[in-house]
Amino acid sequence: MSTEEKVAKHYTHGSLETTILAGLAASGKDVDHLSIDDLAGIDEFHLGRREATREFSRDLGLIDGMRLIDIGSGLGGPARYMASTYGCVVTGIDLTEEFVDVAKVLTERCGMAMQVSFRQASALALPFADESFERATLIHVGMNIEDKAALFAEIRRVLRRGGVFGLYEIMQVRDGTLPYPMPWAMTPETSFVRSPETYRRLLDEAGFSLESEQDRSALAIRLAQEMRASAANNSGQTPGLGALMGERAAERVGNVGMSVGNGLLAPIEMIAKAV
Repeated sequence: MSTEEKVAKHYTHGSLETTILAGLAASGKDVDHLSIDDLAGIDEFHLGRREATREFSRDLGLIDGMRLIDIGSGLGGPARYMASTYGCVVTGIDLTEEFVDVAKVLTERCGMAMQVSFRQASALALPFADESFERATLIHVGMNIEDKAALFAEIRRVLRRGGVFGLYEIMQVRDGTLPYPMPWAMTPETSFVRSPETYRRLLDEAGFSLESEQDRSALAIRLAQEMRASAANNSGQTPGLGALMGERAAERVGNVGMSVGNGLLAPIEMIAKAV
């Protein structure tokens, strides 16, 4: 089994659509007419969730009609948010077929299928012509991709000169051993966390100029605390990440939270321009 097949298997739930729609219906949502706010608690698998997406999106310089590719789009939360908020046309690609299928269903139920689309593909072989997009995003994806040089080269290929590549990734910011399991990998076999220095060097080699860099740890820690407090007080009807992640979910979330809290890992945002 290839690394990509192992990664896709890791993220495959098996009954994700049913779990999400049943949970939404139980919490009183009209599952035939959803909004992006209805989905905000379940469709963004990254530290800081919707608030991090909001901050990240502001730094991308998005405008109406702009073409954006979201690489590793998951259930499509960031893609739908950016399209809804800024009017851009978003194409999401993801390695996991179930994520793509559910992303399409949720997008249709939000009435956004004309503006946001999804397809199954590898980030290392994007099925698009050169310079097809004006913006590209990568949100908590690189931890599963060992050959980041090839990844960045492929993103540069499909991005117009002068276009912007925004990434929001978990990076290792000091020496230490990562505790497993993590949300993105049960063992080190499919985990390829790297330092900000490595990302900077590879971006430069791929033809990008780094415009800005921000550590979003404080935001992630605050949001995690708020989510724990909210979870302790709600009815538990709306599906949370634990229900969607499955095996050892609490331990996996706890490990990444502990690693960010003790300064071993950090969610880092980088904005780079294609030169």
